[in-house]
Amino acid sequence: MKKDLYRKIPKVDSMIEKEEFKTYLNKIDQKIVVGIIRKHLDDIRSEISRTDDLKTLESRVENIDNDIIDKLEDLYRSNLRRVINCTGVVVHTNLGRSVFSEEIFNEIKDVLTHYTNLEYDLSKGERGSRYDIVEDVICLLTGAEAALVVNNNAAAVILALNTLSSGREAIVSRGELVEIGGSFRVPEVMRMGGAQLVEVGTTNRTHLEDFENAIGENTGVILKVHTSNYKVIGFSKSVDSADLVKLGREKGMIVMEDLGSGTMVDLSKFGITYEPTVHECVRKGLDIVTFSGDKLLGGPQAGIILGKKELIDKMKKNQLTRALRVDKFTLASLESIFRKYLLESKALKDIPTLRMIIQTEEEIKLKAEKLYNMIKEKNPHANIKIEKCNSKIGGGSLPEELLDSYAVALYPEKTNAARIDRDFRNLEIPIVARINEDRVILDMRTVLDDDYEIIAEEVNRILK
Repeated sequence: MKKDLYRKIPKVDSMIEKEEFKTYLNKIDQKIVVGIIRKHLDDIRSEISRTDDLKTLESRVENIDNDIIDKLEDLYRSNLRRVINCTGVVVHTNLGRSVFSEEIFNEIKDVLTHYTNLEYDLSKGERGSRYDIVEDVICLLTGAEAALVVNNNAAAVILALNTLSSGREAIVSRGELVEIGGSFRVPEVMRMGGAQLVEVGTTNRTHLEDFENAIGENTGVILKVHTSNYKVIGFSKSVDSADLVKLGREKGMIVMEDLGSGTMVDLSKFGITYEPTVHECVRKGLDIVTFSGDKLLGGPQAGIILGKKELIDKMKKNQLTRALRVDKFTLASLESIFRKYLLESKALKDIPTLRMIIQTEEEIKLKAEKLYNMIKEKNPHANIKIEKCNSKIGGGSLPEELLDSYAVALYPEKTNAARIDRDFRNLEIPIVARINEDRVILDMRTVLDDDYEIIAEEVNRILK
């Protein structure tokens, strides 16, 4: 029986002559098409040799043409695709973190599609520095003496430690040795920077004298890590960075703080748990402050380093800086984002991340009613409801913070929530939602203006 299956497998030459494959030769090099066909046929032969499920094998052989066409089509389907975020998690680390507004995109589009003065000083007609593009506006807004941008916050910490504490000790509280996601841990990041880790205190309690007692001849840096992605409650104590700055001045030590997410706006005035702002940290007198660009700031992936000019200048001269440098897209988008912060009210309105975080319950309810009505207009019998729910900020920021929100909940009758969730994820523009007790939750906090039509159409199609 297997011999018959082998005989049914066509030859590569005969397949390339078929009209359905010839059409692809106008779009894809023949060598690539032939390679895909040959590999697929080899895979079929391999399956036949190791599998005894004849029914499945027959189906695979019968569908050879269609399967190869699917693979050729996949070459034109981007792996990085737009998705619709109905999870309610604003800074979703798996869904690209912060999104840009159309206004920001239009501001940077010109420099992405043309040559730029990335490293050219137009006033002097000579080579310039890419870091000058954003440094002035960052320093203006944060109060820092100098600034440097690298490709993410972990890189910022590594560069700072490598420059200021390589081969020397870096003192940090044991309770701040966090994992920042994807199994990347602060102790490993510190070691990558060349620093010798010195842990002080305990997991739940660290005192100022713990730092003071650990300072020695080989101490390079005192490091404070803001634990934005978890919280120790109960019998706990940590040392404020202002106290570490005072200690550093007395002992002649460099004090740096890794803020992690980093926010430019005091979100507590919107009912959200207080997080120290970047400006407040700089004002404490810290020598170095690092934070992310694509979390609470609302910009692109970047690690932003603020601090004393002499220290930042040393980092700029570090050979590692070139390996960690950012491109024109990051610099253009980051400059655009920071310009929004020149007027806080404009930042809150024009930066989608901030806008979604501070949305009121009433505003989100209106969004839920809009989607509900769009679905019901086409499908009056759809079993859906508007329900209260909770959103999260995400991105390792304020993990305990639950934001009051509204959702459109789908109650499947002819199928189940898991099936709907799978169907949503397999769409041309996938919809990522939540499942709760066999209902699908579409949290409206993270639904964008041009998402409604797509969601309504797909919900009606699936619930028919």
